[in-house]
Order: sequence, then structure tokens, then C-alpha cells
Amino acid sequence: MTKRIEFELAATDGQARTGRITTPRGDIRTPAFMPVGTAATVKAMMPESVAATGADILLGNTYHLMLRPTAERIARLGGLHDFMNWQGPILTDSGGFQVMSLADLRKLTEEGVAFRSHIDGSKHMLTPERSMEIQRLLGSDIVMCFDECPALPATDKAVAESMELSMRWARRSKDAFGERPGHALFGIMQGGVTRELRAISAGKLVDIGFDGYAIGGLAVGEGQEAMFGVLDYAPGMLPEDKPRYLMGVGKPDDIVGAVARGVDMMDCVLPSRSGRTGQAWTRRGQVNIKNARHADDPRPLDEDCTCPACRNYSRAYLHHVFRAQEMISGMLLTWHNLHYYQEIMAGMRGAIAEGTFDAWQREFHSLRAEGDIEPL
Repeated sequence: MTKRIEFELAATDGQARTGRITTPRGDIRTPAFMPVGTAATVKAMMPESVAATGADILLGNTYHLMLRPTAERIARLGGLHDFMNWQGPILTDSGGFQVMSLADLRKLTEEGVAFRSHIDGSKHMLTPERSMEIQRLLGSDIVMCFDECPALPATDKAVAESMELSMRWARRSKDAFGERPGHALFGIMQGGVTRELRAISAGKLVDIGFDGYAIGGLAVGEGQEAMFGVLDYAPGMLPEDKPRYLMGVGKPDDIVGAVARGVDMMDCVLPSRSGRTGQAWTRRGQVNIKNARHADDPRPLDEDCTCPACRNYSRAYLHHVFRAQEMISGMLLTWHNLHYYQEIMAGMRGAIAEGTFDAWQREFHSLRAEGDIEPL
């Protein structure tokens, strides 16, 4: 691949932006929501089904894939796109967050993180260089630099030290990434909820120079108000002509609030995880399909939704298959949730392009405030 990955900003409405990331494997319409395919699969979904929801790009997880089936095996089998039968763009995270949150007996040093696998206890070392190597073996289109993400709340000293370490690792990630036409490397801003630290982090990343920039270290326990407080200024610290990616977010109102503050890309496990646990996200808020009120309800989850779950099945059926622990329950609810998330993104893209984003937001929040339809 010799074609470069490029970002074109098409329109703005306030701080909200819409545009397009062009990659050799296809275009990514922004703002974009990336379904999470942790272990080379979006749980309960076929790749064709994910594409049918309107997703342009998936996220894969370096930590999980390096442990099982290993990046080397995936490379021998033709790379992650062929391995999981998804030929569109793929972004892989660096593995840093999962090491901090999942691995056993981890030890953090300047070099990287030594840890034991949560699967079998085997020993591993993840460094900026190794993270770049793993993501190269996977063949992902967008690569994330290796960083540390401290859980919040944390002391200012701990957040500052972590940010500085992440910036040193960002430089090493850039050096190890090298020249890879057709692939992009994103830097990750850290700094907790402290504006000064965020500004320092942004400055260091811009000095290094990346193809895109992520806002990391949020959605880790600080709450929506604090997260939005950071997003009120953090996107504006990053280059206007590069994509801005908010990692690990979130609920529908989190996503809309992030886009309103200048974010272009997001990912979250919530749509698929909720689907497997009987939670459906609709334009009127959240529906808990396990509740007995749905047992005799012939109506769809959302009469205005065109996904297979809403088009072909009743609330009563969805309640039944969840209670019976049938696999189709997670499949249908996950499809619905991902469809709804992509519907939100398409709605925002259109509204920003037309200059009606404020009105779109008001309608979005108003409908959600009404709550679910009344029981029969």
C-alpha cells in the first residue's frame, strides 16, 4: 500500500466537525463510531452484519490478540483483515490500557510493562517497540502509540509522571513505527483532568508529529461532567487538520456531547456488551428487555428502527429468548444497539453538514427524556 491516509474536514457547526478519513481500505465518515472487535470479532456479530449497521471501521485489541492467538500466528495467516474477514479499515489500540487493567503481577518501568497473562499466567513484556511490532504484524490501518493510562482519581503528581512517561513512549513509538505508507500512527494525549498537563501533552505530541491524535485517560472513572470539562478545551489543543479520537466512549449522550466539543472518532464495548446482557439502547432511552413488562408486548423495541431485531421481532420474543438464554438474544440486541449507534453518527454527520446540529441535539435529548413507551 502506497496511498497515504488523509483527513478532509468537510464542514463544521460550532465545535462539531464532519469529514472523511481516506484509507487504502476505504473511507471512514466522521464523526465515526468504531465497534470493538476485541479478539478479532465483534461479539455476537458476523462481519457482514457489522457492515450492515453502517460501520466503516472496527477496533482490534493488541493485548488480547498478542496473547491469543498471537500476532505472529495472525501474520502467518495473512493479517487481521483476512483472519477476521473484515476488509475495511481496522484501528488497533496499543495494549497499554488492558495491561494496566487486566494483567496480573504487572511491573511498570521506563522500558515498558512486564506482566503475566490473565489467561494462563505466562510472562510477557510490552514496550513501545513491541507494541508497534505487534500492530505491524496484525496489519492494522491505524496504529496507536503505546501509553500508560492511570485510573482516576489520582494525585496530580501521579498523573503528571504518567503523562511524561507516555510522552517519552510516544517518541519511541514514532521511531519504531518508521515509514509505513498506507498506515497511520496516532498519538495519545494524557493529563487527567488538569488543563495544564493536557496542554503540555498536546504540545509534546504535536512536536513529535502524528497522523491523528487521541484524547486518552478519560472515561476511566471521572464521570461525565469532568470528562466534558476536559473536552471543552482538549480537542482545541490538537491540530485542526488531523482526526481527533476520544478513546473508550461511551453512552449515546456521551458521544453526542463529545462530537459537540470537536471529537471525530469514538469506540466503546457498550453496544455489544449491553446487547449480551439484555440492554437495548433506543432513541427513547435504555430498555431492559429482561423485565416482565415485555413478556406479552407484541410491539418492536423501536417502531422507527429498521434493524432486524425491530423489523422482524417483538419485545415479547426478545424477552423470551433472553430469559431462555438463547444465543439469538445477544445477536439481535447487539445488532440493534450497533445499528442505533451508527444511526446517531449518521444523524450528526448530516446535521453538521446542514448547519442544524443544535436543533438535532435538542431533539435527541428531548426524545430520550421522554423515556420508553408505556407498558400495555
